[in-house]
Amino acid sequence: MYKKQTVIILLFLVGLYACKKGLDNPFLGFQKPSNFPEPAYRFSTNEVTKAGFELGRKLFYDPILSHNNTISCASCHISYAAFSHPGHNVSHGIHDRLGTRNSPPIMNLAWSTSFMWDGGIFDLDLQPIAPITNHVEMDDTMANVLNRLRISSVYPPLFEQAFGDRTISGTHFLKALSQFMVMCISSHSKYDSVMRKEGIQFSPIEEAGYALFQQKCASCHQEPLFTNHAFVNNGLPISALNDQGRYGITLDSNHRYQFKVPSLRNIGYTTPYMHDGRFSSVEQVLDFYNSGVQKTPNLASSFNQNGRLGISISAAEKTKLVAFLKTLDDVYFVRDKTLVEP
Repeated sequence: MYKKQTVIILLFLVGLYACKKGLDNPFLGFQKPSNFPEPAYRFSTNEVTKAGFELGRKLFYDPILSHNNTISCASCHISYAAFSHPGHNVSHGIHDRLGTRNSPPIMNLAWSTSFMWDGGIFDLDLQPIAPITNHVEMDDTMANVLNRLRISSVYPPLFEQAFGDRTISGTHFLKALSQFMVMCISSHSKYDSVMRKEGIQFSPIEEAGYALFQQKCASCHQEPLFTNHAFVNNGLPISALNDQGRYGITLDSNHRYQFKVPSLRNIGYTTPYMHDGRFSSVEQVLDFYNSGVQKTPNLASSFNQNGRLGISISAAEKTKLVAFLKTLDDVYFVRDKTLVEP
């Protein structure tokens, strides 16, 4: 009897996990997590379908998108690292050419209205053009990439399944990639389970860290996405590269050294941190905010209060904050077999 009950419980747990991640179930398309706001992406112009998603996933992992067939999107956006580029201060692309920034993670992009560290792209359907045509990243042209896809034996049937037309257009190519990227949803962290009242609670130190987070960090890293999607100068010392962030896009002097506020979700997987990967641990980031903020041009006012630069964080507070931030890591997301290379 006990053996039978054990088997039933195990089957229930396996079924619960499969249901949670959509494994072994019919393809459901985009599903908004219950604790998330409405997405910004225009699904009315690009509904996610099984065929479109699978085509986008194949394209995402295919080095055919680069000039010499060596670099794919996944080269700098690695699934087990929440689609970030771990172990590199700045990302490198074709022929190991070094860029000037660390690749941001790909997750929850359906809620974003601007992309890249400087917000230079405002439409997810256009975003892949930037790395494909960048000399350092894939070093190619859209025309060349589309021609290679058209003469392949694999892709025309897949485009027909996804869009009803074997003709491979730039529009369908970009929409397929978007269908994959909007499905990279991270919403199964411990934090999410607590917020959705799924029977899990924060530990005392996590609860204390959450209270500190709301007091000291939440104005920029707003729940539940843990970003406000704004561009901020957070007082980083200016590096030799003199990357001026959003100013390079707008040429507005008020935007010098502003970078997009990153999400804090999955930071346990997405080291290093900041646009140039200068910090290798969360503790280093918190130490910087406590004592390393510089009075650089256009420093955000939130980092210069009452004559003090940065945010006061004691050693004890740092320990509590780190404990809370770990609850934002989503092991289901980084292990999701539906998102790995087909």
